[in-house]
Amino acid sequence: MTRAVVFAYHDVGVRCLRVLLAQGVEVPLVVTHEDAAGEDIWFDSVARHARWHGLQVVTPADPNTPEFRARVAAARPDFLFSFYYRALLRPELLALAPRGAYNMHGSLLPKYRGRVPVNWAVLHGESRTGATLHAMTARPDAGAIVAAREVPILPDDTAIEVFRKVCVAAELTLHGALPGLLAGTAVLQPQDPAQASYFGRRTRADGAIDWRLGVSAVHNLVRAVAPPYPGAYAQAGGLALRVLRSLIADGPRAASPELRWVEGELRALCPDGALRLLEFELDGTLRDPAAFRARFGLEALPLAGGQP
Repeated sequence: MTRAVVFAYHDVGVRCLRVLLAQGVEVPLVVTHEDAAGEDIWFDSVARHARWHGLQVVTPADPNTPEFRARVAAARPDFLFSFYYRALLRPELLALAPRGAYNMHGSLLPKYRGRVPVNWAVLHGESRTGATLHAMTARPDAGAIVAAREVPILPDDTAIEVFRKVCVAAELTLHGALPGLLAGTAVLQPQDPAQASYFGRRTRADGAIDWRLGVSAVHNLVRAVAPPYPGAYAQAGGLALRVLRSLIADGPRAASPELRWVEGELRALCPDGALRLLEFELDGTLRDPAAFRARFGLEALPLAGGQP
């Protein structure tokens, strides 16, 4: 039976681990992470699913130490797989798999290498993304491609909505490609480095709105950091504003960005257009247009950048 050591985390890790088991791969060791203190854990648990299947689960602080490499070698893997595992696996570790080491990445490589590719794709207004299974090399996300599957990004999709599509795409990609990998017949395609792009991790501070970028850019930011991510932040009349969901709207504009009640809706009016704020928090308490109207009437609150 083919053996694989699996490094996995998050929903993609759960789904892809289950694909391996469904296709008869023996998994002697599952390597995952302890959930980080203070992180909003809105996603599924690889450790829980692995234990349900009676698999050995470990959570090393560093998977690249000589001691842990020895443990992986003792598992005698044919393959290594990484499915949304957050640590870089170094060449000495990858070399322990005689039949190859493969990673599932949440973009259509070579675009959006690096961290949180779904959020970056939404932020940049992309109309498509996907999942790519590729060989792991010393350089992250740069190895030859085994298979990929595309999903659409609709104009008002939030990052979590796109991520759910990517999760399904990852499962289908692995399900379709795994028989070829196991049989040794998979044909890999090298990536074109001229088409590559790389993006780093994002923090809560990256959700600060810059109204000077225009309505489309603000809408894309709101979509990219909508819950379960921290949301987009601004100031309205000196009050903290958190924008959780928006739509680009027709209608009035303003010479300088301002927030006002317009015909039953709360809108951010800008020089190049307007946003309807579908879900928001103002001053920590106001969450609907009627409450805004009751407090401010037809007053316009000037909009400025904000801090989380």
